Amino acid sequence: MSRNKQTSATADFISGNFGGMSQVIVGQPLDTIKVRLQLDQGRFKGAWDCTVQTVQKEGFFALYKGMASPLIGIGAVNALLFAANSSIKSKLQTHPDELLSLDKIALAGAGAGFVNSILASPVELLKIKMQAQFGSKSVDGKRHFTGPIDCAKYLIQRDGIAHGLFRGLWATIAREIPAYAGFYSGFEFTKRHLTQGQEASVLQLMMSGAMGGVSYWVCSYPLDVVKSVVQNQVEPPKGLYITHVLKQIYRRDGLGGLFRGFTPTVLRSIPAAGATFTAYELSIRAFQANGW
Repeated sequence: MSRNKQTSATADFISGNFGGMSQVIVGQPLDTIKVRLQLDQGRFKGAWDCTVQTVQKEGFFALYKGMASPLIGIGAVNALLFAANSSIKSKLQTHPDELLSLDKIALAGAGAGFVNSILASPVELLKIKMQAQFGSKSVDGKRHFTGPIDCAKYLIQRDGIAHGLFRGLWATIAREIPAYAGFYSGFEFTKRHLTQGQEASVLQLMMSGAMGGVSYWVCSYPLDVVKSVVQNQVEPPKGLYITHVLKQIYRRDGLGGLFRGFTPTVLRSIPAAGATFTAYELSIRAFQANGW
């Protein structure tokens, strides 16, 4: 987003929270389907079958499993993301009113993605652990978690902070850097094309945000599959695990294994990212109108 007015860190933080919560509320059901397909070992025939089985066996609200962690945490995650992005963009500008080129927008997004990983990794770990639980009790001897706090306590007691709560951090970093380069540059390219220098309407913000969301996943999806697999496995990963897990998935399932769940993910990203950017931008405008 290219705004001529400078906004305070507080405005960025609060607006990022609004954007993050909007994303979770809109996108959680399809995110649950995505995660279950990424971790699937033959239970589901596809996205629709996964949805039907989930609702039939666990009820409609099973689609919102793991929502507590991102609803609370994603606000802080997005607040950090948008604040970092704004800070990096301001450092790339030679003067406050400069309209950055798209390559610099992508660079700022990549840097924000790196910073964002610190919070995103544990928040998504807890979300995935909850979403992966099929049913309401222990299955095959696996530990059943009653909520994200129960899950966090167990992982820390069992594996410590680094290998428990921050498991998959390197995979998260590897995903977030290209993902947010695509996210912000996709949004900005579309917004500039639609508005021709004018202030974007709500519909234009939603369309631009949707394109940013699609760009996010096109740039990073196989790495997200790796992250989901690593964060859900029983034992912590060892060594340079990203390439090892990529090869493991490819050997077992072919190229399709690296894109399992891609369709519901992209479908989810359209309203979810649209809501994220719209909530953020409208909030920022409100702060600017009041001199923040």
